[in-house]
Amino acid sequence: MSNPDVIVVGAGLSGLACARALVQSRLKVMLLEAGDEPGGRVRTDVHEEGFLLDRGFQVYLTAYPEGRQVLDLEPLRLQRFLPGAKVWRGGRLRTVVDPLRQPVTALSHLWGSVGTFGDKLRVLELRQLARSGEDEDVWLRPQRTSRRYLDELGFTEEMVEGFLRPFLSGVFLDASLTTSSRFLEFVIRMFASGDAAVPERGMGALPEQLAAKLPSGVLRRKVPVLEVWGHRVRLAGGERVEAKAVVVATDPLAAARLLPGMPAPRMNAVTCLYFAAPEPPEEGPWLLLNGEGRGVVNHVVVMSEVSAAYAPAGQALICVSVPGVSTDEAALRARVLDELTGWFGARVAEWRHLRTYSLPFALPSQTMEALEPPHRPVRLSPGLYVCGDHRDSASIQGALVSGRRAAEAVLIDLGL
Repeated sequence: MSNPDVIVVGAGLSGLACARALVQSRLKVMLLEAGDEPGGRVRTDVHEEGFLLDRGFQVYLTAYPEGRQVLDLEPLRLQRFLPGAKVWRGGRLRTVVDPLRQPVTALSHLWGSVGTFGDKLRVLELRQLARSGEDEDVWLRPQRTSRRYLDELGFTEEMVEGFLRPFLSGVFLDASLTTSSRFLEFVIRMFASGDAAVPERGMGALPEQLAAKLPSGVLRRKVPVLEVWGHRVRLAGGERVEAKAVVVATDPLAAARLLPGMPAPRMNAVTCLYFAAPEPPEEGPWLLLNGEGRGVVNHVVVMSEVSAAYAPAGQALICVSVPGVSTDEAALRARVLDELTGWFGARVAEWRHLRTYSLPFALPSQTMEALEPPHRPVRLSPGLYVCGDHRDSASIQGALVSGRRAAEAVLIDLGL
């Protein structure tokens, strides 16, 4: 194995973005991935019956600035969610929509929805605040917890518990809403400026596209790295490879193991359960939120209503997200089905469990401490770098940005 200019360890979105930028600068890059495919935490599995199962519920926000620069969106055939959500509250599903993007629908649901008329005005105020200024301004504003920020804006308890908490918890994986107001404003800015979507063939299409654009031989699968020191790495087979620079682009916990002295961030957890059904329990590409303030389910999405390719013909694919992880998967599954029977009735008995993903390390926590500073250093020392969503925002945007930032640091240090 000949020595490259740069070794990138980990082919998640951040490592792929880093390798892409380095290759574009005509450097010889070796991208080492321990797994069988690139993507890191953004992967899609093909179930034996033909269902497409993302490893945890994820969406791509079309307003991501870095995504517009790095990804070729047209071939992904993005399938969009309707802006807003349906909220299970008071024994029925209530529609909550963005009044600026769906004014007619918003008016028709004004009085039967969640929250007061004043809450609707406060949503517009939050939207306006989040969209003000430049993208970078969001990360420089004073911080408080998301819950305190919502209270300062004057939202009623009904609006917080019935809509905002389950909606934001699905994004943050933080039901306590201790997430920084900076991240809250970033998320609202992205949702207000574009659409939530998934590639037609699953979220794994994002890393697959980035990997496919790399020159042949750059990406090496099933090559675990056991040790990093200086400009060198030691592979699982004992081989040592040296380069002018090494970029550690693994998940944050693996990065902490490979880079002594680097603290591991706190991670938020989620469990994702997939079910097959003969028909969708709710039609349309909606996010279905639990606004009751009790129960284990946070939200439900009928993925086959968002993209028909997620399920074989004549079948529906249902994704259920539950905060945290459970030691008793069977008991959790039974509780989820019992809870959703209250939503959708006896037809839930026809659902078939396909797979459960327990993800204890799904997303770096975005507390105020974690976002001070908002952009963590990617240069550890000359020749040694780190990137990932734990260095920027815990999002696809953050992963792509930190990969580019690491590549830029390498190029500066190499005098390019």
